[in-house]
Amino acid sequence: MAKKYCVTLNDNERQHLNGLIERRSKSASPVKRAFMLLKADQSQGAPAWTDERIAESYNVSVRTVERLRRRFIEEGFEVALYGKKREPVKEKIFDGQVEAHLVALRCSEPPEGFARWSLRLLADRMIELGYVESISHESVRQLLKKTNSSPGALSRG
Repeated sequence: MAKKYCVTLNDNERQHLNGLIERRSKSASPVKRAFMLLKADQSQGAPAWTDERIAESYNVSVRTVERLRRRFIEEGFEVALYGKKREPVKEKIFDGQVEAHLVALRCSEPPEGFARWSLRLLADRMIELGYVESISHESVRQLLKKTNSSPGALSRG
């Protein structure tokens, strides 16, 4: 069966991979991927190794070799070799002031008709009072958990 993703390296890419292998100053993963890409290369004139042979030689699964080929074709040389750049962690949406309002609200009396505050009640009241534009009950839970003030937690005095 013909391979869907065929790796053909140009001279610059081949030189980069050989240089990476010679230096081996980088982490092991890019070096292993460099070896695999060189063996999968079909532009050298010599037939490329099969996925099974590459997998056996470099102690990876055949699926790993297939994904490497696919990543090389679809996302490019750098991504195939080094992986995707990680997204930075999002900034905190709720600051200490919001947390303080939430804890104060949690410690206050619940609305009439309720025995205690629920997470949804707290979220709705935070929005009503204008402390936040929007907040989910899950965010309320996480904030209260962080401050050791979860609803339903009993004081063990």
